[in-house]
Amino acid sequence: MSAFEHLSKPGRIGSLNLKNRMIMAPMGSNFAEADGHCGERILAYYEERAKGGAAMLTMGVCSIAYPRGTAEPYQVGISHDQFIPGLKQLTERVHKHDAKIAIQLQHAGKTAVRDLAEGRELWVPSIPMPQKSDMMSSLTLAELGAFIRPKAGTKPKIRVMDKNDINQMIEWFAAAAERAVRAGFDGIELHAAHTYIIAGFLSAYTNKRDDEYGGPLENRARLLMEVIAAVRERVGMDFPVWLRLDAQELRMDGGITLDDCIAVAKMVEDAGLDAVHISAYANTNSGDAFTEAPLVQKPAGFLDWAAEVKKHINIPVIAVGRLEQEVADRAIADGKCDYIAMARKLLADPELPKKIVENRPQDIRPCIYCYVCVSQIFVNERVKCAVNPMTGHESEIKLIASDKPKHIVVIGGGPGGMEAARVSALRGHRVTLIERSQRLGGTLFFASLAYPENGPLLDYLVTQIKQLPVDIRLNTEANEALLQKLKPDEVIIATGALRDAPAIPGADQKHVWSGDELRRLMTGDGDDIAKKKLNVAQRMMMKSGSMIGATNSTEAIQQLSKLWMPLGKQVVIIGGGLVGLELAEFLVERGRSVTVLEPERDLGTELSIVRRWRVFHNLKTHNVETITFATVNQIDKTHVHYQDKDGIGYQLPADSVVLAIGAEPDHGFASKIAEAGLKVTNIGDSADVAYIEGAMSSGMKAAIEL
Repeated sequence: MSAFEHLSKPGRIGSLNLKNRMIMAPMGSNFAEADGHCGERILAYYEERAKGGAAMLTMGVCSIAYPRGTAEPYQVGISHDQFIPGLKQLTERVHKHDAKIAIQLQHAGKTAVRDLAEGRELWVPSIPMPQKSDMMSSLTLAELGAFIRPKAGTKPKIRVMDKNDINQMIEWFAAAAERAVRAGFDGIELHAAHTYIIAGFLSAYTNKRDDEYGGPLENRARLLMEVIAAVRERVGMDFPVWLRLDAQELRMDGGITLDDCIAVAKMVEDAGLDAVHISAYANTNSGDAFTEAPLVQKPAGFLDWAAEVKKHINIPVIAVGRLEQEVADRAIADGKCDYIAMARKLLADPELPKKIVENRPQDIRPCIYCYVCVSQIFVNERVKCAVNPMTGHESEIKLIASDKPKHIVVIGGGPGGMEAARVSALRGHRVTLIERSQRLGGTLFFASLAYPENGPLLDYLVTQIKQLPVDIRLNTEANEALLQKLKPDEVIIATGALRDAPAIPGADQKHVWSGDELRRLMTGDGDDIAKKKLNVAQRMMMKSGSMIGATNSTEAIQQLSKLWMPLGKQVVIIGGGLVGLELAEFLVERGRSVTVLEPERDLGTELSIVRRWRVFHNLKTHNVETITFATVNQIDKTHVHYQDKDGIGYQLPADSVVLAIGAEPDHGFASKIAEAGLKVTNIGDSADVAYIEGAMSSGMKAAIEL
């Protein structure tokens, strides 16, 4: 019996029977074809998640007026009968795996950015209020170039909907619902959240009308109620229909409130809907708002709102928003909700529901909340997942057993090496994994200190490796002699990037640390560094941490580092990439005053756009100064000297300096081994500095191509 009995038990939404309480949340994926049809990419993507055990999948943001009203370049259309054959293929492939599939019907209203880009009118309840946002200031030049915007020399066209337009909108929803039934969908979700057209009418922030569709809530809900009536007329009262609803609109004066949400939930229950799906939205006047809602960073960020709604209605409530399995199971047990919708989690591991039912939570590949997935949408790219390279490529990448098992030696126990070893072993190869240090994890261990959400990925990989027949050799230096002794058929090298100290006068002083030195010291792998950099008392403290096992636990190091670190109060970080910015976050939370110097225009280019917004907001909140176009000339005992792009010199006081620049691929060892006659594949940062995402992708690819 599963330890998650409440997530695993069957349920019912209207006339729809569901085998468990886990639903794939609706997401924009950009996986449709350029003409809005379903091709093999999107079919395989949904089928993989149907195989994974979810009771129901929800196909997200399907356009009722395609191409009008669309928010993504590769959005699914359901505005014409020509879309039905592809959609029917999808439902048939999902149904083969004992899963149900619903379709979410949507018109993006004021956020129909494809209309914006292609010169069509944006349909809105009333003229939108102008707003300023800092979202664009964080983007690189390449990202700015890829952002959707009006055609050059044109302004957005705004259409305040009249009664004829409202009737047309209602007909679009009703006709799309009827097509959904013909295509074989098991249910329909009406998108009434996230500022899309129905939410635009519901919200007093965006709806300033003075007719029967504006003013008090019952008027603002009129469009929704007329859509529900029209949909019910087309699909019948027994076909499962529900809606997605904002519990609140945050940072929006006059926006949807929890009281509004509850009132609307009661209205739609009386109108015959079968469930409500509770989400939220935050005004994007600042980039970090996007991770407040709708993609919440806070664990269980919307759960209390869902629970409050449930107190007032009798139909099922679907909760969403970073709900870990223990919390989700307890929420159902406590009556806070009836179903759990999961989005990012099912990008990371399509088999999550199956593993929950089989009581195998340790085998779930975790989402690390890096926002790589959703950031793709902002620059018109297909969704991807940093920890699951197969996402969006299910039709191309297949993990199948090898018909010619080999002996594979993997050198390097970081994320790339562990993923290569894991997949190689699953394919039936004999695997030896060699790691120079005393633990697995490599730079992922330190990355888990700087951003704790990385920690579950480390735990997952270590657990998977230890469960498989992999010969793990820690504290082992890989060299030609060892490889000659092991006689591998192929070698995969995952030894990480080469980090040479930059040629800055004064960089060799004791108070100047490279990122590698700091990482090795804090993870118990730096006795040689400690002797060079620390006094006797400091070395004793580090040694005691190793003796009690603290340096084997990211949690323990997190806590100990709040008490003591080998860095002074004023820290200057040279390098404003991913490593430098995450280190800055780590240090300011431990009471350091931090300044970041970056030689180029852009900061955090390796971070996904949405994650970057969060980091920038956090650093600003902690008064971290970030200086771009800064060329460091010298480091002395008390200051860092640099020049700006105009050649004007400055100096910053610094008790400690951290060098977070200079990472380059390291092909040296791979070339040396290849010259010895062995077949070699170089992966991870040693092949191309691309951090966790690159390591996982190259590790899996190398193992599949063996």
